[in-house]
Amino acid sequence: MSQVVADDLMNAVAELRVLFPEWRLGQTLVNLVTAAGGANAGDIWEMEDDRLLEAARRLVERNQGREADASSADCS
Repeated sequence: MSQVVADDLMNAVAELRVLFPEWRLGQTLVNLVTAAGGANAGDIWEMEDDRLLEAARRLVERNQGREADASSADCS
């Protein structure tokens, strides 16, 4: 495991926490494993960090408008 990939993965998880504040940390990790192609939460034991990082980046990219949408809804 590359330290750079691990650090990038932690940053991506932090971004997901901002985008999905209603998810508990465990939910965030399970959802990330699923997004990376895992069939169940136990697949995290075999999942490489770079694969999780790719999935996290996809989730962040697909949901970037979510934070802005939530902020504008709060102002309405």
